[in-house]
Amino acid sequence: MSSPARTADRRRPRRLALVAGSAASASALLLAGCSGTSDTSSGSRDSIDYALPANFTPNWILPIGTAAHLNTNNISIADSLWERLVAYDGSTGKIAWNKQASIATAADFASDGKSVKITLGDRSWSDGKPITARDVEFWFNLIKANKAQWAGYNPGKAPDNWTSFKTVDDRHFTLTFDKAYNPQWMLANELSDIHPLPQHAWDKTGASAAVSDADRTTAGAKKVWTYLNTAAKNISGYAKDPLWKTISGPYSVKSFSTSGRVVLAANKKYDGGEKANIATVNLLPFTTADAEKNALRSGSVDYGYIEATDLDQKDRFTAQGYTVKPWSGWAITYMPYNFNNPAMGAVFKQLYAREAVQRSIDQSSLAKVIFNGTAVPGYGPVPQAQSSDFVSPAQKNNPYPFSTSAAKALLTGHGWQEQSGVMVCADAGSGSSQCGEGVAKGTKFQMQVLSQSGSTVTDNMMSAIQSSLEKTGIKFSIKTAPVNSVLSQTPQCTASQSICTWQLSFFGTAGSWYFGAFPTGDSLFQTKGGSNFGNYSNPEVDRLITASTTSTSSQAVRDYSAALAKDLPVIWLPEPDYQISVMKNGLGGFSQDSLANFHPAQWKWTD
Repeated sequence: MSSPARTADRRRPRRLALVAGSAASASALLLAGCSGTSDTSSGSRDSIDYALPANFTPNWILPIGTAAHLNTNNISIADSLWERLVAYDGSTGKIAWNKQASIATAADFASDGKSVKITLGDRSWSDGKPITARDVEFWFNLIKANKAQWAGYNPGKAPDNWTSFKTVDDRHFTLTFDKAYNPQWMLANELSDIHPLPQHAWDKTGASAAVSDADRTTAGAKKVWTYLNTAAKNISGYAKDPLWKTISGPYSVKSFSTSGRVVLAANKKYDGGEKANIATVNLLPFTTADAEKNALRSGSVDYGYIEATDLDQKDRFTAQGYTVKPWSGWAITYMPYNFNNPAMGAVFKQLYAREAVQRSIDQSSLAKVIFNGTAVPGYGPVPQAQSSDFVSPAQKNNPYPFSTSAAKALLTGHGWQEQSGVMVCADAGSGSSQCGEGVAKGTKFQMQVLSQSGSTVTDNMMSAIQSSLEKTGIKFSIKTAPVNSVLSQTPQCTASQSICTWQLSFFGTAGSWYFGAFPTGDSLFQTKGGSNFGNYSNPEVDRLITASTTSTSSQAVRDYSAALAKDLPVIWLPEPDYQISVMKNGLGGFSQDSLANFHPAQWKWTD
């Protein structure tokens, strides 16, 4: 979304980090739009009630992401149960390796940059068995054999570029690479995707409860993968299934409903560095932000959110004993084109057409009016809400400034004529004025987006974009669905597949994609990247992405930034704060993670 996100597991991207924002349609009753929440606060310093983003239901427990489950909430829950080998987060105010929440204690890269030796901490699973290199190898073998189904997979990257896994002893192993890599990138964007898994408890195929060690063969690893993914589909069984009881993280699952309510309980056997401060964490789902807002007003939410449009009510919440604090994200927001759509794919493949669309988007006005000043325009593939060395001058300065008249001139200059308010391809012949290869005469410039539902901010932005595109002569229709449905209905596809009828997708007002510490586009914009939903492909961009992962110079990322700011693989949109958080006074001890994950073990009542 990661997640999309890292959106990878996170591509976090997380990086798969796809996330969705807070929402809002009217709610008649106090919690009419809330699924599975209580109407009273626990009133206990031993628990906390946390409001999940509206219409963004947790639906996956396995700490291995698949494309249909790229949801930051899923990632945060899984990370609370099974700690990462190398955990990156922004919980200290900057994005860095959080060793307190990691299984590894050291990563020593060879002088030639072609391998790394990892040291594991002296840790145990909740059943008392030690966490060893074998548990990391178990994850490694599963991913190697099932990489095409792993959301974090990008051809040529992990696990393709990990040529060998060598166990040194129980607490040390070496990963060898196919060439030299930037250690910063390797740590933040690849090693951070690894979750040591309890091999002794999970290495099963379903045919027997006995440990099989089947994953040492490709066929066996595929059977284990199927077994684990099948078990993970049984959401209502998470709390009782013994499979999910063997954990390494600070929390366990006490209950997990299909409606999205999740209750986490502190893991009393946890022996890591990020021990839970609060015994019980209630994750509360809402179908609208109005319902969540009403829950805040009633005092039944300890850690929630309001929309940017509600900032004029800030004093009302502070008077009730809350602190209002924006949650800034390391993300970009965009709408991917489906370049393989049989009706409009040929149009989308024309750069002039994408430029006409981009020049019809008034990002400055959207950021100021729709987001009440809590968003910044985004003109390329690198986050711009926070300063960094990664943004190129080309992206920073906006190569395609807003102008519907210029956008319309682009289309008429390439063979389009306006008919009844909609541009129609009138010249599909050869020459500089043609509509472009594959664009048939008579094609209307009309496109539909499948957009996140439940958000007034999203609805308002889509309506504003619709009005603006109309001035250019582009018809823009809007269809809405819950975020999980948007993700499942707008996958990578080929033109002949029935699922390929989608044209544009939008899955997050509060950030479509949250990066790891190193913002490369290997998941998003590399040919056949794991979260390259629209099948964008550009060999030169592929080369620049590869360079950004191997070079230790920030210039490589800036070159990539400039190229995609100009080539428009998606429709760039303003990047808002992840959310405007509203927290009970006394809840603290942490910084809100700019990677858009929540870390319940870090929460504590300070008074």
